[in-house]
Amino acid sequence: MEFGEYVAGRRPALMRFATVLTCQPWLAEDLVSDVLSRAFERWDRISRMDQPHAYVRRMVVNEYLSWRRRLARTTPRADVGPDVGQLGDGADERAERDAMIGRLAALPRKQRAAVVLRYYAGLPDAEIAAELGCRATTVRSQISRALATLRIDLAADRHAYQETT
Repeated sequence: MEFGEYVAGRRPALMRFATVLTCQPWLAEDLVSDVLSRAFERWDRISRMDQPHAYVRRMVVNEYLSWRRRLARTTPRADVGPDVGQLGDGADERAERDAMIGRLAALPRKQRAAVVLRYYAGLPDAEIAAELGCRATTVRSQISRALATLRIDLAADRHAYQETT
C-alpha cells in the first residue's frame, strides 16, 4: 500500500482517535500530522509490517504520552485543561459527548489512553499492554481506576442535576 492511500483511508480514524486522546481537535491535528510525517519517512519499513495501522496508532499513543510530558513541563496546567463549560451546538448527543470528553480529560494520561484503546479502539488487554509498554494486569488496573473515577463523576453530576430540578 502506498503512503498516500494509507493517509486517505486511515487519517479520519487517526484523527478521531487522537481527538479522544487529547480532548482538543486542534491538538489532535498537530499530533496526527507529526506522526504521519514521521511515518512517511519510514513508510518502506512500516508498509511491510503485518498491521501497519496498528503500528501507526501506537505511534499516535506514544506521541500523545510524550507530548503530554513535554507540555506539562512547558505550559502551566491551567492552560492545558479543556473548556468543560463549552457545549457544542446544543444537541443532547453533542452535550453528552462534550461532558464525557471533559471527564476523560480529567483522568491521568495512562488511564485515559487505556480507556480509549479499550472502549474506542476496541483492543484487548494484551494489545493495549503492548501499545502502552506495560503488562496486561497494569492495563486492567488502569482501566478499573479510570472507570471508578468516571462513575464517581457521573454520580456527582446526577446528584447536582437532581438538586437543580
